[in-house]
Amino acid sequence: MSRTGLWLSLLLGLAAFGADRLHKYVQMDVMGWPEGRFVPVLPFLDLGFIYNRGVSFGLLGSLPIAVVAVVVALAMLALIVWWVRASSLLVRAGLAICIGGAVSNALDRWLFGAVADFFWLHWGDFSFFVFNVADAAITLGVCLLLLDLLGIGGRRAANPV
Repeated sequence: MSRTGLWLSLLLGLAAFGADRLHKYVQMDVMGWPEGRFVPVLPFLDLGFIYNRGVSFGLLGSLPIAVVAVVVALAMLALIVWWVRASSLLVRAGLAICIGGAVSNALDRWLFGAVADFFWLHWGDFSFFVFNVADAAITLGVCLLLLDLLGIGGRRAANPV
């Protein structure tokens, strides 16, 4: 992996972290958006603010914060080790974006004891989930990893004649 790939992926991770922190600052601090208030934006998307005390999609919300912290720390460590060892720019970029989003959500847990979420995806009475910019970044990072898994963006082996 070239140094350019390392620095580019690091910048992508910092951008994911920064975009999430900026959005949270604007909506929570500048706008003073109250927790629990949601307004329709599209028929399937509302903008609001709620704290998620679980891990992903509210999972593990009933566990003590110390247990959740250990789970998050182990996941972060695994992602960082994978990022350091990766040789593909696509993999490094995907991992860095995931790490940037995950670090921002981890900072929320440290600051608030929960993650601030804002975007509620639903259809009629069926609620899918509430997420934030960091969650969207993590999803984008996973999509990049899946593209690599499918062979997109990697070097192709020469076809023998």
